[in-house]
Amino acid sequence: MEKNKFEDTGNGRLLVLIRISGMVKIREEVQETLNRLRLRRKYSCVLVDKNNKNIWGMIKKVRHYIAYGEIEKGILEKLIKERSESLEGRKKKFKFDEKEIASGLMNGRSLISFKLKPFFRLHPPRKGIRAKLQYPDGVLGDNKKDINKLIERML
Repeated sequence: MEKNKFEDTGNGRLLVLIRISGMVKIREEVQETLNRLRLRRKYSCVLVDKNNKNIWGMIKKVRHYIAYGEIEKGILEKLIKERSESLEGRKKKFKFDEKEIASGLMNGRSLISFKLKPFFRLHPPRKGIRAKLQYPDGVLGDNKKDINKLIERML
């Protein structure tokens, strides 16, 4: 694999990672990497900083089990509004402004600083996916901007 594969190409800061494959027959080191990325269940989703060089090695290791790409601000606001959870638990309802949180995330803050869990639980995508194929044919790997369409189908 060439060195410049994961260079910064856009102006967005956030990547969204979605675990597509389940837990069966996954090598131990890949499972450990998924745990460190907080992708512990199928269809869980996390946001990571695109400019963090340490993340790219982990993404390279698990790219056959996840879908990832740049998230747009509008989709990020929908994701926060519909699928975010409080650190106190699901039953505790509190009011928050998803636009303020989305702009904070784009500027480098974390979900924990807003008292939200650092991951999202998504539904399986409507109309299904081709889960065993890489991006142009399926959803695994780098989906670039098409990840936003996938997230909308999973909300």
